[in-house]
Amino acid sequence: MSLPTVVTLGDVARRAGVSLATASRVLNGSTRRVNEDLRVVVLKAAHELGYTPNLHAQAVARGTSSTVGLVMHDIADPYFSAIASGVMRVADERGLIVTLGTTSRNPNRELQYVAMMRAQRARAVILAGTRTADREQTERLAAEVTAFRRSGGRVACVSQHKLPADTVLPENRAGARELAVKLAELGHRRFGVLAGPRPLLTARDRLAGFKAGLAEKGLELAPDAVVEGPFTRDGGYEAARELVARGLGVTCVFAVNDVMAVGAMAACRDEGVDVPRDLSIAGFDDIQTLRDLVPPLTTVRLPLEEMGVRAAELALELDAPDKDRLVRVRGEVVLRESTRRVRG
Repeated sequence: MSLPTVVTLGDVARRAGVSLATASRVLNGSTRRVNEDLRVVVLKAAHELGYTPNLHAQAVARGTSSTVGLVMHDIADPYFSAIASGVMRVADERGLIVTLGTTSRNPNRELQYVAMMRAQRARAVILAGTRTADREQTERLAAEVTAFRRSGGRVACVSQHKLPADTVLPENRAGARELAVKLAELGHRRFGVLAGPRPLLTARDRLAGFKAGLAEKGLELAPDAVVEGPFTRDGGYEAARELVARGLGVTCVFAVNDVMAVGAMAACRDEGVDVPRDLSIAGFDDIQTLRDLVPPLTTVRLPLEEMGVRAAELALELDAPDKDRLVRVRGEVVLRESTRRVRG
């Protein structure tokens, strides 16, 4: 059985009676204009021969490709997978391919992925992940983002507004502040916080917002009632066990994301602490896949998939303004059965 003949750009040029350069400009997307009559002849020849354009050649000619880079901390984390779903929806609607890179929360890997996308002439890169307090690392990434943009690519972020790019900004402080106010209105007076790693700005913002909300109600968070841990289920589990072991008499715990809250609830079960009778627990994000928890989790709802959609739209907008744009996303407190009202 013979293999099918591969039709080359040279075959099309010969059939159309034009130079190879002219055929390439028509079929590989060059910005140089071609006479309309010649363009029609080349397209007709390509159709008759069944020619398939070389996508890599198109990328070189146009300076971009059909690829969109999506760089995030951890695809296994449902926070990021929900954002990825929104990005991929937009890319699919536009016939683009998403190349996914996960950093495992390593800032150097994030930098490497952006550099790789620049080398591959990706059309756009979307960075989904909290920024860190490391100024030097942020400056290095900002320089790579600037180089990517100068090469013709576009960049959008879902995070704090720390990079020279369009940014979708979840209002972490405001959401955590409102949550603290609502929990205090349930009668709680002694709170604990399962905080994320200190260098992560999202963890800092949510802790600061929660403290501000308590202060509005005349309450103070004791320093030893804050336990740091990784932004993971296991991080929440170990932090909750530590908090319970301290015996501070807290009645309500705020885990700075839902995944940590899940770990905290598991730790409570293992320690014989009933949620919410003995201890109320709240999270942040409203991860859709976690809404079937028992008891259902009180949290701050963010429209995660729509945040991914908006970031992709910003990155892929054809006539974007020169000035970087900031899209703020407000969270909504959702009270569920994991937090109870305290009497007296």
